[in-house]
Amino acid sequence: MRVMQVDASPKRTHSSSKMLSAHFIQQLRQRITDIEIDYIDTSLNPPPHIDHAFIEALYTPAADRSLVMKQALSYSDNLCARALMADMLVCAMPMHNFSMPSGFKALIDHLVRSSLTYTVNADGTSTGNLSRQKVLFITTRGADLGPGSPWEKMDALRPALSSAFSFMGADDPVFVDVQPLDNHDVVSEKEVLDQAYQTLNAIAQRWVTGI
Repeated sequence: MRVMQVDASPKRTHSSSKMLSAHFIQQLRQRITDIEIDYIDTSLNPPPHIDHAFIEALYTPAADRSLVMKQALSYSDNLCARALMADMLVCAMPMHNFSMPSGFKALIDHLVRSSLTYTVNADGTSTGNLSRQKVLFITTRGADLGPGSPWEKMDALRPALSSAFSFMGADDPVFVDVQPLDNHDVVSEKEVLDQAYQTLNAIAQRWVTGI
């Protein structure tokens, strides 16, 4: 069992999203003996942002790519291969200005690749190639943007993640949106986190049972 774990918080310590993803991985380890974790921390090793060299290489036929072009695509090629090999994708991040941290957006830009994570069909439609993988998104938010909240329509994070990964074939990702975590109430924050840990425990059990 291979799990790609991605932490996208820029915090090195005291990150709620990193603590939650670590807890979920621990729950999997307790239930799966042959688990292998492929870990990515976008704060320690930031994905390169897409530049001119990447675009030029991307739109050059593979047989015609120079060594420099191949190097420009090497991070993306490797990332796509790792995602395709994984059985589970566990991605944790804080909400930044209603959407994802820039490091995770850069990761997505490298991950959405024609002929790798999706295939263009003869009729012009596309088929995602990550349909086999279970996908979990753990998101932490300072405010409550859940259903019924006055901030509900400001949540651009969940739709963006759903759209990108659905395009790559992950049509039914699981979301654990942990909110609010910035209401200056220590007791309330602990209750929110405790509920998130319980939810993650249940997801781990459900995923393992379904293997």
